[in-house]
Amino acid sequence: MSAEIAQNAKAWPFEQARLLKKRLDKLGRKDGPVVFETGYGPSGLPHMGTFGEVVRTSMVLRAFQELTGGAYETHLICVSDDMDGMRKVPENLPQQDMLQGYLQKPLTQVPDPFGTHDSFAAHNNARLCAFLDSFGFSYEFKSATELYTSGAFDAMLLKAAEKFDDIMKVMLPTLGEERQATYSPFLPISPKTGHVLYVPMKSVDAKAGTITFDDADGTETTLPVTGGNVKLQWKPDFGMRWAALGVDFEMFGKDHQANAPIYSRICRILGMEPPTQFVYELFLDEKGEKISKSKGNGLSVEDWLKYAPQESLSYYNFVKPRQAKKLYFDVIPRAVDEYLQHLGAYAGQDEAKQLENPAWHIHGGNPPEAGSPISFALMLNLASAASAHNTDVMWGFIGRYVDGATPETHPVLDHLAQFAVQYFTDFVEPTKAFRAPTDMERAAMEDLVSRLKALDADERDPEVIQTEVFSAGKSQEFENLRDWFKALYEVLLGQSQGPRFGSFAAIYGLNETIALVEKGLSGELLD
Repeated sequence: MSAEIAQNAKAWPFEQARLLKKRLDKLGRKDGPVVFETGYGPSGLPHMGTFGEVVRTSMVLRAFQELTGGAYETHLICVSDDMDGMRKVPENLPQQDMLQGYLQKPLTQVPDPFGTHDSFAAHNNARLCAFLDSFGFSYEFKSATELYTSGAFDAMLLKAAEKFDDIMKVMLPTLGEERQATYSPFLPISPKTGHVLYVPMKSVDAKAGTITFDDADGTETTLPVTGGNVKLQWKPDFGMRWAALGVDFEMFGKDHQANAPIYSRICRILGMEPPTQFVYELFLDEKGEKISKSKGNGLSVEDWLKYAPQESLSYYNFVKPRQAKKLYFDVIPRAVDEYLQHLGAYAGQDEAKQLENPAWHIHGGNPPEAGSPISFALMLNLASAASAHNTDVMWGFIGRYVDGATPETHPVLDHLAQFAVQYFTDFVEPTKAFRAPTDMERAAMEDLVSRLKALDADERDPEVIQTEVFSAGKSQEFENLRDWFKALYEVLLGQSQGPRFGSFAAIYGLNETIALVEKGLSGELLD
């Protein structure tokens, strides 16, 4: 691929890459490192939003590399906000009573309720890294606690003390009158209780780099702002982190959009230009509610990967990131097939179209050649018609349709077959609802049987079979032929939709399809 073609690519990762390059040019930056950041709140376990943010950021990073011809060194860092105080105990955790005793303490000081790590934060950080590693993401993990305590943030914390009044001028107008009276961008860690304190400052000594405040028991206390003695409120922290880590690109959910100008202003107050920013819409559950780590609602990554390949999940994240999308089980089959369609089209496209193809972004610019000659929707209908509870049944049909195909020679097909069986068993089979055909549908189905019997018994051409299915429907006075195809699936498969019937019949087999229609006509499927 050439950088010139990338300059005109319309896919959203390239749009963001161009904005980032424009920012670097404005700053006179000719080399790296160029830092891409994602943030993670370790009060809950990694979830769909975590995956979405990292996979999308990785897509922008790869587009930037393509756009610049690899001229810049790039880094993706994942920062865990593990120095935050635990404001509430997530409902989905064990040992609720024990955790209640650690409210307001930094998450790195809260015991691990699972008993596997030194702290709750360490447990969740390990889960985060394992989660990201399982997808092959290339990133550098950073703990906010380590950044605060190691001195990595010290220079910017001292600058924040120096610019305390300027930061307050940004923050106070965003707060209510009562909150204004007690607000401070600095949150001291109480030397006595270990709590993260939300208290006003009595004084800030920029020269000494200290803050003075009253501890929870009323004792006047002075602490240095460096060395992990304090942390910043989350909005100032956002901007400070950009400045301290030299972040060049960050994306975040729409719930941050109103605060993004605040993050940027604080970054500038601390002497750095804020990064290029991209706001994405949030995932919703089936009821249209925001997915929450603490509630555990919505479709999890683990749920998705039980029924579909990882690439389909990446595809779902790639498509229209600025549009809110409901995330529930019914969206999986379509996402799989759309991904497979793009992958199948890739090899025959010119370079410009390949850069627009989601497969390029999902596979980091190097999509595999192997696709699937059978759609996932067809796999699901095959599993439904055959009542398949194992892939051996599926391969009995697949092997006849794809000459010489075996699980070993066609691993993609085998994986799809495994997913289809699992999806059928968990979602399709429990909801199957067969019905008897109406008189008009019966006449059309009887005509279809006659037409299929007139074909060669070994006919495998989906178009030939589809023509006969279409003609059988036309023989009756359906107001809309969609009703005819819907009737076929409701009567024969116990569901209201499916792929082209000719394609299904070609895989299922002509004789088997004829037998299935005859069972529908006899009422045998209703038993």
